[in-house]
Amino acid sequence: MGGMSEPLRAVDVIVAKSRGETHDRATLERFLHGYVGGEVPDYQVAAWLMAVVWRGMSPQETADLTEVMADSGERLDLSAFPYAVDKHSTGGVGDKTTLVLAPLLASLGAQVAKMSGRGLGHTGGTIDKLEAIPGFRAELDHEAFLRQVGEVGVAVTGQSRDLTPADGLLYALRDATGTIASLPLIASSIMSKKLAGGARTIVLDVKVGRGAFMRTLPEARALAEAMVAVGRHAGRTVRAVLSNMDEPLGTAVGHALEVREAVAALRGGGPPDLRELVVVLAGEALTGAGLPADRAAIESALDDGRAMGRFVRWVAAQGGDPGRLDDLEVAPDVADWNAEADGFLDFLDAERVGRAVGLLGGGRRHKGDTLDLGVGAVVRAKVGDAVRAGDRLVTLHHRNGAGLDEALAALAGSAIIVDRRESRPLILDVVR
Repeated sequence: MGGMSEPLRAVDVIVAKSRGETHDRATLERFLHGYVGGEVPDYQVAAWLMAVVWRGMSPQETADLTEVMADSGERLDLSAFPYAVDKHSTGGVGDKTTLVLAPLLASLGAQVAKMSGRGLGHTGGTIDKLEAIPGFRAELDHEAFLRQVGEVGVAVTGQSRDLTPADGLLYALRDATGTIASLPLIASSIMSKKLAGGARTIVLDVKVGRGAFMRTLPEARALAEAMVAVGRHAGRTVRAVLSNMDEPLGTAVGHALEVREAVAALRGGGPPDLRELVVVLAGEALTGAGLPADRAAIESALDDGRAMGRFVRWVAAQGGDPGRLDDLEVAPDVADWNAEADGFLDFLDAERVGRAVGLLGGGRRHKGDTLDLGVGAVVRAKVGDAVRAGDRLVTLHHRNGAGLDEALAALAGSAIIVDRRESRPLILDVVR
C-alpha cells in the first residue's frame, strides 16, 4: 500500500480486501477520508463493503476502522464529567429503557450524555418517544447539551451531523447495497458514535431473538465481544448485556404509550421485565464508572422518587411540560387481537408487533416520514402466561381505522400457544 506520499488508488484497497488482506490504519484513513471528501466514489466504497462482508476484518482492523470513523467529524469532550456514561441498545420493540435508565443513573451520581437516533423500520427511536411529551426539544446545540449534563446530570439530543459523518454515509450505502450484515461493520458503526460521544463508560444492551437484529445468542455474543474489544482498544470501559427480544419489552409499543410506561417504572411500578433490565444495565454502568452499584440502592432510587424527580428536571430542561406526563395524547380508537387457542403463550413475535404499530402510523418507512406519536399497541399477555381462546393478546390504539386492517394482518400468526408453560430468562449473558 506504500507510504503516505503515494496517491491512494481505491481499486487497490478493494482488491486487497477481496484477497483477504488486512488494511493498516493509514489505508483506512485515506480511503474513508477520500470517501467523505468526495474523492472516492460510492460505487468503489460499495465494492469494498461487499469485500468486507465476504472476507471480514481482524479485531485490530475493526478497532482502527472505528477510530477512523469517529475521527471523521467532531468528538465531544466530556472530560469535565468524572462519571460520564453512555448507553446504546441494538434496537428492540417496546424498548423505552433509556427513558428510565438515564434519570436513574443521574440520580445515583453518573452523568448521562447521549446522542440518540430516530426510529426506522420496526423499532422506535428514543428521540421520537421523548417528542411525545408536549414541548420537548430534542435538538440541543453543543454548549446547551454540555451545560445540561453538568446541571441536570442527563441530556439526550438528536444525532449531530458533525459527529461521525463517515458512519452516516457508510450506513446509507450499506442499507442500499445489502451489506448491513457484517460484524465488523455493525460494531464499528455503533462504536464510532459512542467513541465520538466522549463517555468513558459505555453500556450496551444487545437484543437477541426474533424481534432483534441479532436472531441467535451466538451471533449476539459475537457482536457484543467485538464491541467490547473495540472499546478496550480505545481505552473505554464497555459492558454488554444480552437481553431477550422474543416478545416486546414491557407491555407498551408506540411513542406516547411507551413514555407512560417509563413514567410508571420511574414511580417504582411498571412491568417487571422493564424494571429488571433497567436495574441490570444500571448496575453494569455504575460499576464500570466506578460508582457504588448495590442492587438495593439502585432499586430504592426507583422506589423513593429520586429517579422520577430527575426525569422531571430533565424533561423541563429540554422544554417539555412535566405536568402533561399523565395525560399524553393517545389515539382514542381501540381494537383487540385475540388468542385462537387455550394454553400458555410461548412466543409473541416482537418484530410483527412493531410492524403493526408502524402500519398504524407509528413507524417510518423513509427517513423524513412524519409519525403519529399517539398510536400503538398494548400487549395483554407475556410469554409464560396462561391464555384461553378469545382472550385479548394485543390491543391496538388507532385513529379512525387508518392502517388497522394491515396491522391486524401483520399480527396474524405472530403468537405461539403451547400446552406446557416455558419461561425464558430476560438476561441471557453479560460480556465485560
